[in-house]
Amino acid sequence: MNPVVIIPTFWGLEGGAGSADGRGARDRAAHDRAAYDRVTSLDDPNPPLEACLASLDGVDGILRVMVLLVSDPQGEEDARARVELICAAHPGLNPLVIGSQEAAHVEHAVGRMAHHVAGETVSLHSCGAVRNMGLAVAAVLGHDVVVFLADDEVVDGADFLSKAVWGLGSLTRQNLRVHAKSGFFLSAGGDPFAPPSSEWSEKHWSKAAEFNRAMDRVLSAPSRISRSSHLCGGCCALSAAAWSKVPFDPYIARGEDLDYLLDLRANGIDVWFDNQWSVQAQGVAEAGETPELFVRDVHRWLYESRKLDAMNARRDLHTITLSSLMPYPAPWISPDVRRRILLTALRRLVTGPNRAAYLKFLVKGRYEAEKFARLTSSRYLSFAMVWPTIVSALWCDQMISAAIRRTGEVAPVASSTAPSDPLGETGAIPVVGEDQQ
Repeated sequence: MNPVVIIPTFWGLEGGAGSADGRGARDRAAHDRAAYDRVTSLDDPNPPLEACLASLDGVDGILRVMVLLVSDPQGEEDARARVELICAAHPGLNPLVIGSQEAAHVEHAVGRMAHHVAGETVSLHSCGAVRNMGLAVAAVLGHDVVVFLADDEVVDGADFLSKAVWGLGSLTRQNLRVHAKSGFFLSAGGDPFAPPSSEWSEKHWSKAAEFNRAMDRVLSAPSRISRSSHLCGGCCALSAAAWSKVPFDPYIARGEDLDYLLDLRANGIDVWFDNQWSVQAQGVAEAGETPELFVRDVHRWLYESRKLDAMNARRDLHTITLSSLMPYPAPWISPDVRRRILLTALRRLVTGPNRAAYLKFLVKGRYEAEKFARLTSSRYLSFAMVWPTIVSALWCDQMISAAIRRTGEVAPVASSTAPSDPLGETGAIPVVGEDQQ
Protein backbone atom coordinates (compact mmCIF):
# COMPACT_ATOMS: atom_id res chain seq x y z
CA MET A 1 0.00 0.00 0.00
CA ASN A 2 1.01 3.60 -0.64
CA PRO A 3 -1.14 5.64 1.81
CA VAL A 4 -1.34 9.41 2.14
CA VAL A 5 -2.78 11.29 5.11
CA ILE A 6 -4.97 14.20 3.96
CA ILE A 7 -5.75 17.09 6.31
CA PRO A 8 -8.12 19.88 5.17
CA THR A 9 -7.47 23.10 7.08
CA PHE A 10 -9.61 26.24 6.94
CA TRP A 11 -8.06 29.62 7.69
CA GLY A 12 -9.29 33.17 8.10
CA LEU A 13 -12.58 32.65 6.32
CA GLU A 14 -15.28 35.22 7.06
CA GLY A 15 -18.74 33.90 7.78
CA GLY A 16 -17.75 30.42 8.89
CA ALA A 17 -19.79 29.04 11.75
CA GLY A 18 -16.62 28.55 13.71
CA SER A 19 -14.90 31.81 12.83
CA ALA A 20 -12.93 33.61 15.48
CA ASP A 21 -15.37 36.49 15.79
CA GLY A 22 -18.18 34.10 16.65
CA ARG A 23 -20.38 35.13 13.77
CA GLY A 24 -22.34 32.54 11.88
CA ALA A 25 -22.95 32.58 8.14
CA ARG A 26 -25.24 35.58 8.45
CA ASP A 27 -24.43 37.11 5.12
CA ARG A 28 -24.38 33.88 3.14
CA ALA A 29 -27.14 31.93 1.48
CA ALA A 30 -28.21 28.98 3.60
CA HIS A 31 -26.94 26.55 0.98
CA ASP A 32 -23.62 28.37 0.49
CA ARG A 33 -20.99 25.65 0.47
CA ALA A 34 -18.24 28.02 1.65
CA ALA A 35 -19.61 28.37 5.19
CA TYR A 36 -17.40 26.13 7.31
CA ASP A 37 -17.89 24.94 10.86
CA ARG A 38 -14.36 25.34 12.22
CA VAL A 39 -12.00 28.04 10.99
CA THR A 40 -8.57 28.99 12.30
CA SER A 41 -7.97 32.69 12.80
CA LEU A 42 -4.90 34.09 11.08
CA ASP A 43 -3.68 35.50 14.39
CA ASP A 44 -4.30 32.33 16.39
CA PRO A 45 -1.12 31.78 18.45
CA ASN A 46 -1.81 28.06 18.82
CA PRO A 47 -3.38 26.81 15.59
CA PRO A 48 -4.78 23.26 15.92
CA LEU A 49 -2.90 22.18 12.79
CA GLU A 50 0.37 22.40 14.71
CA ALA A 51 -0.75 19.94 17.38
CA CYS A 52 -2.24 17.68 14.72
CA LEU A 53 1.02 17.43 12.77
CA ALA A 54 3.07 17.10 15.95
CA SER A 55 1.00 14.06 16.92
CA LEU A 56 1.75 12.48 13.54
CA ASP A 57 5.51 12.83 14.00
CA GLY A 58 5.62 9.68 16.07
CA VAL A 59 3.46 7.58 13.74
CA ASP A 60 5.15 4.69 11.96
CA GLY A 61 4.94 4.40 8.18
CA ILE A 62 3.98 7.96 7.24
CA LEU A 63 4.93 8.45 3.59
CA ARG A 64 3.30 11.81 2.96
CA VAL A 65 0.94 14.25 4.64
CA MET A 66 -1.11 16.42 2.32
CA VAL A 67 -2.49 19.67 3.77
CA LEU A 68 -5.40 21.18 1.84
CA LEU A 69 -5.34 24.93 2.53
CA VAL A 70 -8.72 26.65 2.26
CA SER A 71 -8.80 30.41 2.86
CA ASP A 72 -10.24 33.65 1.61
CA PRO A 73 -8.33 35.02 -1.40
CA GLN A 74 -7.59 38.22 0.55
CA GLY A 75 -5.87 36.35 3.33
CA GLU A 76 -4.42 33.44 1.42
CA GLU A 77 -0.86 34.76 1.35
CA ASP A 78 -0.77 35.11 5.13
CA ALA A 79 -2.51 31.78 5.65
CA ARG A 80 -0.07 30.09 3.30
CA ALA A 81 2.89 31.51 5.18
CA ARG A 82 1.50 30.25 8.51
CA VAL A 83 0.72 26.79 7.18
CA GLU A 84 4.08 26.39 5.43
CA LEU A 85 5.91 27.42 8.60
CA ILE A 86 3.97 24.84 10.60
CA CYS A 87 4.60 22.12 8.01
CA ALA A 88 8.30 22.94 7.74
CA ALA A 89 8.75 22.04 11.39
CA HIS A 90 7.73 18.46 10.58
CA PRO A 91 9.98 17.35 7.69
CA GLY A 92 9.58 13.69 8.59
CA LEU A 93 5.97 13.86 7.43
CA ASN A 94 7.05 14.79 3.89
CA PRO A 95 4.43 17.59 3.91
CA LEU A 96 2.75 18.83 0.76
CA VAL A 97 0.61 21.98 0.86
CA ILE A 98 -2.18 22.27 -1.69
CA GLY A 99 -3.30 25.87 -1.99
CA SER A 100 -4.89 27.72 -4.87
CA GLN A 101 -1.68 27.66 -6.93
CA GLU A 102 -1.39 23.87 -6.80
CA ALA A 103 -5.14 23.33 -7.06
CA ALA A 104 -5.27 25.33 -10.28
CA HIS A 105 -3.33 22.61 -12.13
CA VAL A 106 -5.88 20.00 -11.10
CA GLU A 107 -8.89 22.23 -11.69
CA HIS A 108 -7.70 22.98 -15.22
CA ALA A 109 -7.32 19.28 -16.00
CA VAL A 110 -10.70 18.40 -14.48
CA GLY A 111 -12.37 21.27 -16.33
CA ARG A 112 -11.33 19.78 -19.66
CA MET A 113 -12.94 16.45 -18.80
CA ALA A 114 -16.03 17.65 -16.92
CA HIS A 115 -16.81 20.89 -18.70
CA HIS A 116 -20.50 19.95 -18.91
CA VAL A 117 -20.88 19.47 -15.14
CA ALA A 118 -22.29 22.41 -13.22
CA GLY A 119 -20.44 24.08 -10.35
CA GLU A 120 -17.05 23.58 -8.74
CA THR A 121 -16.66 19.86 -8.26
CA VAL A 122 -12.94 19.61 -7.51
CA SER A 123 -11.71 22.77 -5.84
CA LEU A 124 -10.83 24.45 -2.55
CA HIS A 125 -14.26 25.95 -2.13
CA SER A 126 -16.67 23.57 -0.38
CA CYS A 127 -16.13 20.66 2.02
CA GLY A 128 -17.09 18.07 -0.61
CA ALA A 129 -15.08 19.70 -3.39
CA VAL A 130 -12.09 20.09 -1.04
CA ARG A 131 -12.13 16.37 -0.30
CA ASN A 132 -12.35 15.67 -4.03
CA MET A 133 -9.28 17.85 -4.49
CA GLY A 134 -7.46 15.65 -1.99
CA LEU A 135 -8.52 12.55 -3.91
CA ALA A 136 -7.48 14.08 -7.23
CA VAL A 137 -4.00 15.00 -5.96
CA ALA A 138 -3.66 11.54 -4.41
CA ALA A 139 -4.36 10.10 -7.87
CA VAL A 140 -1.79 12.38 -9.47
CA LEU A 141 0.83 11.20 -6.97
CA GLY A 142 -0.19 7.55 -7.26
CA HIS A 143 -1.40 6.97 -3.69
CA ASP A 144 -3.75 4.00 -3.55
CA VAL A 145 -5.06 4.67 -0.02
CA VAL A 146 -6.19 7.98 1.49
CA VAL A 147 -6.61 8.58 5.22
CA PHE A 148 -8.59 11.70 6.11
CA LEU A 149 -7.83 13.51 9.35
CA ALA A 150 -9.27 16.79 10.66
CA ASP A 151 -6.84 19.52 11.67
CA ASP A 152 -8.48 19.85 15.10
CA GLU A 153 -7.73 16.24 15.99
CA VAL A 154 -4.61 14.52 17.30
CA VAL A 155 -3.63 10.88 17.00
CA ASP A 156 -2.52 8.72 19.89
CA GLY A 157 0.06 6.05 19.27
CA ALA A 158 2.65 5.09 16.69
CA ASP A 159 0.25 2.54 15.22
CA PHE A 160 -2.31 5.08 13.97
CA LEU A 161 -1.56 4.43 10.31
CA SER A 162 -1.33 0.66 10.68
CA LYS A 163 -4.75 0.72 12.34
CA ALA A 164 -6.04 2.92 9.54
CA VAL A 165 -5.09 0.49 6.79
CA TRP A 166 -5.83 -2.66 8.79
CA GLY A 167 -8.34 -4.79 6.92
CA LEU A 168 -8.43 -2.66 3.76
CA GLY A 169 -8.70 -4.95 0.74
CA SER A 170 -9.51 -8.01 2.85
CA LEU A 171 -12.68 -10.08 2.85
CA THR A 172 -15.16 -10.13 5.70
CA ARG A 173 -16.89 -13.25 6.95
CA GLN A 174 -19.73 -12.34 4.61
CA ASN A 175 -17.23 -12.51 1.72
CA LEU A 176 -17.44 -8.73 1.20
CA ARG A 177 -14.36 -6.72 0.31
CA VAL A 178 -13.42 -3.87 2.68
CA HIS A 179 -12.68 -0.72 0.68
CA ALA A 180 -13.85 2.00 3.09
CA LYS A 181 -13.36 2.24 6.83
CA SER A 182 -14.44 4.64 9.55
CA GLY A 183 -12.95 5.14 12.95
CA PHE A 184 -14.35 7.50 15.56
CA PHE A 185 -13.28 10.49 17.58
CA LEU A 186 -13.14 10.93 21.31
CA SER A 187 -14.10 14.20 22.95
CA ALA A 188 -11.67 16.09 25.14
CA GLY A 189 -13.02 14.01 28.02
CA GLY A 190 -12.45 10.73 26.18
CA ASP A 191 -16.13 10.14 25.39
CA PRO A 192 -17.13 8.70 21.98
CA PHE A 193 -20.79 9.60 22.46
CA ALA A 194 -22.62 12.82 21.61
CA PRO A 195 -23.82 14.92 24.57
CA PRO A 196 -27.64 14.85 24.81
CA SER A 197 -29.71 17.99 25.01
CA SER A 198 -32.42 18.49 27.64
CA GLU A 199 -33.74 21.72 26.13
CA TRP A 200 -37.46 21.65 25.38
CA SER A 201 -36.84 23.43 22.08
CA GLU A 202 -34.39 20.73 20.95
CA LYS A 203 -36.56 17.68 21.60
CA HIS A 204 -37.09 17.02 17.89
CA TRP A 205 -33.72 18.31 16.66
CA SER A 206 -31.11 16.67 18.86
CA LYS A 207 -29.47 13.74 17.05
CA ALA A 208 -27.66 12.50 20.15
CA ALA A 209 -30.08 9.69 21.04
CA GLU A 210 -30.08 8.05 17.59
CA PHE A 211 -26.37 8.64 17.04
CA ASN A 212 -25.42 7.21 20.43
CA ARG A 213 -27.47 4.07 19.83
CA ALA A 214 -25.65 3.55 16.53
CA MET A 215 -22.28 4.12 18.21
CA ASP A 216 -23.07 1.78 21.07
CA ARG A 217 -23.95 -0.98 18.63
CA VAL A 218 -20.69 -0.82 16.67
CA LEU A 219 -18.46 -0.16 19.67
CA SER A 220 -19.83 -3.20 21.47
CA ALA A 221 -19.80 -5.46 18.39
CA PRO A 222 -18.04 -8.81 18.96
CA SER A 223 -15.80 -8.30 15.90
CA ARG A 224 -13.38 -5.46 15.35
CA ILE A 225 -15.12 -4.26 12.20
CA SER A 226 -18.82 -4.21 11.43
CA ARG A 227 -20.99 -2.69 8.74
CA SER A 228 -21.58 0.97 9.53
CA SER A 229 -24.30 3.52 8.82
CA HIS A 230 -21.99 6.33 9.94
CA LEU A 231 -18.76 7.74 8.50
CA CYS A 232 -16.46 9.95 10.57
CA GLY A 233 -14.90 12.32 8.06
CA GLY A 234 -12.05 13.15 10.43
CA CYS A 235 -11.06 9.51 10.84
CA CYS A 236 -11.65 7.45 7.73
CA ALA A 237 -9.59 5.39 5.29
CA LEU A 238 -10.51 4.76 1.67
CA SER A 239 -8.84 2.49 -0.85
CA ALA A 240 -8.58 3.54 -4.49
CA ALA A 241 -11.14 0.86 -5.34
CA ALA A 242 -13.68 3.06 -3.53
CA TRP A 243 -12.61 6.66 -4.06
CA SER A 244 -11.62 6.25 -7.72
CA LYS A 245 -15.17 5.11 -8.40
CA VAL A 246 -17.20 7.38 -6.11
CA PRO A 247 -16.51 11.10 -5.47
CA PHE A 248 -17.71 13.23 -2.59
CA ASP A 249 -20.74 15.40 -3.24
CA PRO A 250 -19.51 18.95 -3.92
CA TYR A 251 -23.02 20.40 -3.79
CA ILE A 252 -23.92 19.61 -0.19
CA ALA A 253 -23.32 22.39 2.33
CA ARG A 254 -22.84 20.21 5.43
CA GLY A 255 -22.30 16.57 6.31
CA GLU A 256 -20.35 15.54 3.23
CA ASP A 257 -18.87 12.58 5.14
CA LEU A 258 -22.19 10.97 6.05
CA ASP A 259 -23.44 11.75 2.56
CA TYR A 260 -20.43 9.91 1.16
CA LEU A 261 -21.50 6.75 2.96
CA LEU A 262 -24.78 6.89 1.04
CA ASP A 263 -22.94 7.52 -2.23
CA LEU A 264 -20.69 4.53 -1.63
CA ARG A 265 -23.56 2.28 -0.65
CA ALA A 266 -25.51 3.24 -3.76
CA ASN A 267 -22.52 1.99 -5.74
CA GLY A 268 -22.35 -1.31 -3.88
CA ILE A 269 -19.55 -0.33 -1.47
CA ASP A 270 -20.14 -0.63 2.26
CA VAL A 271 -18.42 1.43 4.94
CA TRP A 272 -17.01 -0.65 7.79
CA PHE A 273 -16.58 0.64 11.33
CA ASP A 274 -13.31 -0.17 13.12
CA ASN A 275 -13.94 -0.04 16.87
CA GLN A 276 -10.21 -0.08 17.67
CA TRP A 277 -9.27 2.98 15.60
CA SER A 278 -9.89 6.46 16.97
CA VAL A 279 -8.56 10.01 17.15
CA GLN A 280 -8.70 12.57 19.93
CA ALA A 281 -10.51 15.88 19.52
CA GLN A 282 -8.43 18.86 20.62
CA GLY A 283 -11.36 20.47 22.35
CA VAL A 284 -11.73 23.30 19.84
CA ALA A 285 -14.99 25.06 20.67
CA GLU A 286 -17.71 24.52 18.13
CA ALA A 287 -20.28 27.15 17.25
CA GLY A 288 -23.45 27.16 19.31
CA GLU A 289 -26.86 26.64 17.80
CA THR A 290 -27.91 29.64 15.71
CA PRO A 291 -30.70 30.31 13.22
CA GLU A 292 -28.11 30.28 10.43
CA LEU A 293 -26.80 26.89 11.43
CA PHE A 294 -30.34 25.54 11.77
CA VAL A 295 -31.25 26.68 8.27
CA ARG A 296 -28.09 25.13 6.85
CA ASP A 297 -28.99 21.84 8.53
CA VAL A 298 -32.50 22.08 7.11
CA HIS A 299 -31.04 22.48 3.63
CA ARG A 300 -28.74 19.54 4.32
CA TRP A 301 -31.40 17.07 5.43
CA LEU A 302 -33.98 18.04 2.81
CA TYR A 303 -31.31 17.79 0.11
CA GLU A 304 -30.23 14.41 1.47
CA SER A 305 -33.80 13.10 1.48
CA ARG A 306 -34.40 14.20 -2.11
CA LYS A 307 -31.04 12.90 -3.25
CA LEU A 308 -31.73 9.48 -1.74
CA ASP A 309 -34.99 9.33 -3.70
CA ALA A 310 -33.11 10.27 -6.87
CA MET A 311 -30.48 7.57 -6.35
CA ASN A 312 -33.06 4.91 -5.52
CA ALA A 313 -34.87 5.74 -8.76
CA ARG A 314 -31.77 4.79 -10.78
CA ARG A 315 -31.62 1.21 -12.02
CA ASP A 316 -27.84 1.26 -12.25
CA LEU A 317 -27.47 2.00 -8.53
CA HIS A 318 -28.18 -0.09 -5.47
CA THR A 319 -31.36 0.70 -3.56
CA ILE A 320 -30.79 2.09 -0.07
CA THR A 321 -33.56 1.36 2.41
CA LEU A 322 -34.21 3.46 5.48
CA SER A 323 -34.25 0.33 7.62
CA SER A 324 -30.61 -0.30 6.69
CA LEU A 325 -29.74 3.13 8.09
CA MET A 326 -31.35 2.64 11.50
CA PRO A 327 -31.02 3.96 14.13
CA TYR A 328 -29.01 6.78 12.52
CA PRO A 329 -29.29 8.58 10.11
CA ALA A 330 -32.59 7.09 8.88
CA PRO A 331 -34.89 9.43 10.88
CA TRP A 332 -33.13 12.44 9.39
CA ILE A 333 -33.46 11.52 5.73
CA SER A 334 -37.00 10.17 5.90
CA PRO A 335 -40.13 12.20 5.08
CA ASP A 336 -40.57 12.63 8.85
CA VAL A 337 -37.70 15.10 8.90
CA ARG A 338 -40.12 17.77 7.67
CA ARG A 339 -42.16 17.36 10.85
CA ARG A 340 -38.98 17.66 12.90
CA ILE A 341 -38.07 20.85 11.06
CA LEU A 342 -41.47 22.44 11.60
CA LEU A 343 -41.73 21.52 15.28
CA THR A 344 -38.21 22.70 16.05
CA ALA A 345 -38.73 26.04 14.33
CA LEU A 346 -42.02 26.54 16.20
CA ARG A 347 -40.46 25.67 19.57
CA ARG A 348 -37.53 27.99 19.02
CA LEU A 349 -39.92 30.70 17.94
CA VAL A 350 -41.75 30.32 21.24
CA THR A 351 -38.71 30.09 23.51
CA GLY A 352 -36.47 32.60 21.75
CA PRO A 353 -34.08 34.21 21.26
CA ASN A 354 -33.95 35.07 17.54
CA ARG A 355 -37.74 34.87 17.21
CA ALA A 356 -37.72 37.05 14.10
CA ALA A 357 -35.28 34.70 12.33
CA TYR A 358 -37.41 31.63 13.04
CA LEU A 359 -40.60 33.42 12.04
CA LYS A 360 -38.94 34.33 8.74
CA PHE A 361 -37.93 30.72 8.28
CA LEU A 362 -41.47 29.46 8.91
CA VAL A 363 -42.98 31.97 6.51
CA LYS A 364 -40.40 31.72 3.74
CA GLY A 365 -37.19 29.85 4.53
CA ARG A 366 -38.51 26.30 4.68
CA TYR A 367 -40.09 26.65 1.25
CA GLU A 368 -36.82 27.95 -0.17
CA ALA A 369 -35.04 24.94 1.31
CA GLU A 370 -37.54 22.57 -0.30
CA LYS A 371 -37.06 24.28 -3.65
CA PHE A 372 -33.29 24.09 -3.40
CA ALA A 373 -33.40 20.38 -2.56
CA ARG A 374 -35.80 19.65 -5.40
CA LEU A 375 -33.76 21.50 -8.03
CA THR A 376 -30.27 20.32 -7.05
CA SER A 377 -30.68 16.78 -5.74
CA SER A 378 -29.77 15.17 -9.07
CA ARG A 379 -26.69 17.26 -9.90
CA TYR A 380 -24.32 14.94 -8.09
CA LEU A 381 -25.29 11.97 -10.24
CA SER A 382 -24.12 13.74 -13.41
CA PHE A 383 -20.76 14.52 -11.84
CA ALA A 384 -20.36 11.02 -10.39
CA MET A 385 -20.71 9.48 -13.84
CA VAL A 386 -17.58 11.22 -15.13
CA TRP A 387 -15.51 10.89 -11.93
CA PRO A 388 -13.89 7.50 -12.75
CA THR A 389 -12.69 8.96 -16.05
CA ILE A 390 -11.23 11.96 -14.23
CA VAL A 391 -9.31 9.78 -11.77
CA SER A 392 -8.04 7.51 -14.54
CA ALA A 393 -6.74 10.48 -16.52
CA LEU A 394 -5.05 12.05 -13.49
CA TRP A 395 -3.44 8.86 -12.19
CA CYS A 396 0.34 9.33 -11.98
CA ASP A 397 0.27 12.28 -14.38
CA GLN A 398 3.93 13.30 -14.38
CA MET A 399 3.42 16.85 -15.62
CA ILE A 400 0.79 17.75 -13.04
CA SER A 401 2.76 15.95 -10.33
CA ALA A 402 5.91 17.93 -11.09
CA ALA A 403 3.97 21.22 -11.16
CA ILE A 404 2.28 20.52 -7.83
CA ARG A 405 5.41 19.36 -6.06
CA ARG A 406 7.47 22.26 -7.36
CA THR A 407 5.51 24.73 -5.25
CA GLY A 408 3.67 22.50 -2.77
CA GLU A 409 6.54 20.64 -1.13
CA VAL A 410 7.70 22.40 2.01
CA ALA A 411 11.38 22.74 2.82
CA PRO A 412 12.33 21.89 6.41
CA VAL A 413 13.12 24.65 8.87
CA ALA A 414 16.80 25.59 8.76
CA SER A 415 18.89 24.29 11.64
CA SER A 416 19.24 26.74 14.52
CA THR A 417 22.75 25.45 15.34
CA ALA A 418 25.31 28.24 15.17
CA PRO A 419 27.56 27.86 12.09
CA SER A 420 30.63 28.56 14.24
CA ASP A 421 30.11 25.37 16.22
CA PRO A 422 32.34 22.74 14.50
CA LEU A 423 30.37 19.91 16.07
CA GLY A 424 26.95 21.38 15.36
CA GLU A 425 26.61 20.48 11.69
CA THR A 426 26.40 16.71 11.80
CA GLY A 427 24.45 16.24 8.60
CA ALA A 428 21.94 17.99 6.39
CA ILE A 429 18.23 17.37 6.86
CA PRO A 430 17.22 15.27 3.87
CA VAL A 431 14.93 16.92 1.37
CA VAL A 432 12.57 14.70 -0.62
CA GLY A 433 13.67 14.56 -4.22
CA GLU A 434 11.63 14.19 -7.40
CA ASP A 435 12.11 10.41 -7.39
CA GLN A 436 10.90 9.90 -3.81
CA GLN A 437 7.23 9.80 -2.83
